[in-house]
Formats: sequence, structure tokens, C-alpha cells
Amino acid sequence: MTICVAAFLGFLLDMWLADPGWMPHPVVLMGKCITRLEEVLRRRFPVTPKGEHAAGCVLAVFLPVGTLVLTGAICLLAGRIHPLLGLVVQTFWCWQALAVKGLAEESKNVYRQLAAEDLPGARRAVARIVGRDTQALTEEGVTKAAVETVAENFSDGVVAPLFYMMIGGAPLALCYKAVNTMDSMIGYKNQRYLQFGRAAAKLDDAANYLPSRLAAVFWIAAAGLTGQDAPNAWRIWRRDRRNHASPNSAQTESACAGALGVQLAGPAYYFGEYYNKPTIGDAKRPIEPRDILRANRMLFAGAGLALVLGLGLRAGILAFLR
Repeated sequence: MTICVAAFLGFLLDMWLADPGWMPHPVVLMGKCITRLEEVLRRRFPVTPKGEHAAGCVLAVFLPVGTLVLTGAICLLAGRIHPLLGLVVQTFWCWQALAVKGLAEESKNVYRQLAAEDLPGARRAVARIVGRDTQALTEEGVTKAAVETVAENFSDGVVAPLFYMMIGGAPLALCYKAVNTMDSMIGYKNQRYLQFGRAAAKLDDAANYLPSRLAAVFWIAAAGLTGQDAPNAWRIWRRDRRNHASPNSAQTESACAGALGVQLAGPAYYFGEYYNKPTIGDAKRPIEPRDILRANRMLFAGAGLALVLGLGLRAGILAFLR
């Protein structure tokens, strides 16, 4: 029951406070650990494809396992000192594992810049939440990037953490965040990370396989709840959910494109390198800045559905096992 209460309270805290800038965040610490471990491992393994792959495998095992063991031990110790302390620690980390309001706020800031016709400002705002190059994006490109990242991060920042939270509480949710952070930092198919980041990328694919598909279903349901086109979201998801090099990234993007009746994805630049990615969805109409707000409404509705279903399933399973 502690996990259910902690997950619920953590969700409420995220919806209320998001991620305050003054508060240390575990993902920032994970990022620093990844950078430091990469430096150390690259020095200790041969500078060959096999050596880089081996070094990347060590990192891909060490960080998630270390995160799980450390946070699990702290939660266990806190619970033994006092059950209330254990609940507080779990709640705090459940809050930090989620990114509902923060994602909405960052994307809404992009909308504000576009609404003010400040394209350079919109490019800077969207650069905070996407990995692609943004310096030359048009208004349409900025809007697409913002909508895509809301849809994709609905899986990575909401459904997947909740999924693992319901199984193993805050420690397993943070273990997932470690995997996801590794992929976002070293999971690129460029010269530097093709071998070193391969294990992290594959691990992230595996960790997100089921959550991403659940997220797509939640998004389709959220489309119906928010007045968007749920039947078309289902149709486009069924058709375009594999239109991405990753087995998971197009799951929610395709549902979002269908719900809005717009076309997403397509070619983009990452670190100066051109990627000819396929498009997702049908361009029934041109995408517009207000689609960012529509995507955010589906984000909130889908997050609520995921929380309610997760809590209900966990409580039901626990009651059955008793």
C-alpha cells in the first residue's frame, strides 16, 4: 500500500510543483555520473569497436543496477526507521521520477513565443526539450518539434515511470530513469557513440517496449476525452507506429498525429547531421501553434488515466494475493 500512496502523492506533487529549479534532481546526478563513467571507461578499454562496445556495456549495467541498489537500500532503511519516513522518501522520489507538469510548462513556453511571433525565442525554447538542431527551424518546424516531444515524452516521462513505479516503487522508477537518461546522452548512432552507446540504446528499447504501447492506448483514450479525433488516432497508430528507427518512439507520436489530424516527424538535423526520417500521420490540415496546447490537454488526460489504472491494478492484485 505504501507504493500506491507514494505514487499518488508523488503525482500530485508533480502536478502542483513540477521540478523546481532550486531542487537537486536525480536525473542531473545521473547525467554527471554518465559523463564521468564514460571518461573513465574510455581510458580503461581499448580504442576499438569491440573495446568501446564493452565499455558501453559496463556503463549500461553499472548505472541502472547501482541506482536500484542505492535507492532501494535508502527506502528500506527509511522504512525501518519509521514507516512515515519511508513513505516520505518514496513519495519524494516518485515525484522526481515523473515529468507531467514540467513537460507541459516547457512546451507551453514554446507556444507563448510563437504566439508573440518571436521565432528566435521559440527556437531557443524548443531547444530545451528536443535533441534536434533548432537554429534553422521554421514556425512549422518548431511547432512540430514541440508537439512531437510532448507525445514522445508522455511515454518516457509519465507512463514508463508510473509503470515501473507500480511494480517496484520509486527505486525501480529511478532505475528506469537511469536507463532513459543513458539513452538520451549516449544512445546516438553517430561516430562517437555507435559502439559505446549501443548497449544503452538497446536496454532503453527493451525497457520502453511495453510502456510505449500502453502510452499510445492511453493517448488515444485521452484524445476522445479532450475532443480530438480518437478513431483517427487509432487508425494512424495502427498504420504508422513503426515509422521510426526506434521500435518505441513512433508509438505515441503516431497516436498524437492522428488525434490532431496533422503530419509529424520527417527529415531533421541532429548535431549537424541530416536524418531522412519518415513522416507520421496525414496532413489533413497544416499544423499550428495551438496544437501544442491540444497536445498538452491530451498529456494531462492520459496521465490521469494512467495513474488511475495503475493504482487500480496494483491495489486489485494486492487484494487478490491476500
